[in-house]
Amino acid sequence: MNQIIKEVTQDQLIEGRDEFKVGDGVRVHTKVREGDKERIQVFHGIVIARKGSGIHESFTVRRIASGVGVERVFPVHSPLIEKVEVDRESVVMKARMYYMRNRVGKSANKVKEKRLVDAR
Repeated sequence: MNQIIKEVTQDQLIEGRDEFKVGDGVRVHTKVREGDKERIQVFHGIVIARKGSGIHESFTVRRIASGVGVERVFPVHSPLIEKVEVDRESVVMKARMYYMRNRVGKSANKVKEKRLVDAR
């Protein structure tokens, strides 16, 4: 049964959406429909979790807005997502960063950034 679901949903998978990982700072451009108009809304923050596989894969982005933590879950292969831009790459030793929920202030956005080393 699982193989049948994979075959049916294979054509709905969007290529190039797996270029980010947990801990990266991302900008998610989503399509928002208001009445008969459609616009692009950007949600930027830190990816704190990725779950699932195949068509069911999703990721959670967290940001601080007006001193309040806001989390939003996006399906990776949703047609409503225009693009996912990676602002900054990071070095994280965990698969899920739920500990970020307990942080307040400047430390709530602090993740160890990935630095490119010169090869001399």
